[in-house]
Amino acid sequence: MNLDGQGTAQDAAKSGGYSTGLPNRSTGLARVFVVDDQDFIRDLYRDIFESNGFTVFAASSGEECLNLFRTLKHRPDAIIMDHRMPGKDGIQTTKEILEIDPHIPIIFSSADESVREQALEAGAVSFWTKPFPVSLLVSAMLDIVKAKRNV
Repeated sequence: MNLDGQGTAQDAAKSGGYSTGLPNRSTGLARVFVVDDQDFIRDLYRDIFESNGFTVFAASSGEECLNLFRTLKHRPDAIIMDHRMPGKDGIQTTKEILEIDPHIPIIFSSADESVREQALEAGAVSFWTKPFPVSLLVSAMLDIVKAKRNV
């Protein structure tokens, strides 16, 4: 699902998402939130994650992310955050999300290596320099979900 008119994000937020078969404590789902201003990236990540059993929420800007994040009935298991976006950049958005929920893991993903330190200082759990193999990102998400279940 994304917020570009495909699917209804508000309905999914209210209902808790779609059934994918991967268990999670609160909803029975593994959930990932993709925040990137590039349609291609959001669509690619959505396709890859959904084919691996995740429920995917997506936003094209920091403000859109924060607005949807506040409406979600159940928090995502992790967020993939881009840096350069219209309005709020990924660093500011990361800070604001962590003010709402300081325990949500945020993977920062950017082609701009110069913001690595800022992203990690803002609270991102890791920084990935674009481009990278998406299969590694799926593996990282699965590790995050497993680790959260074992806490």
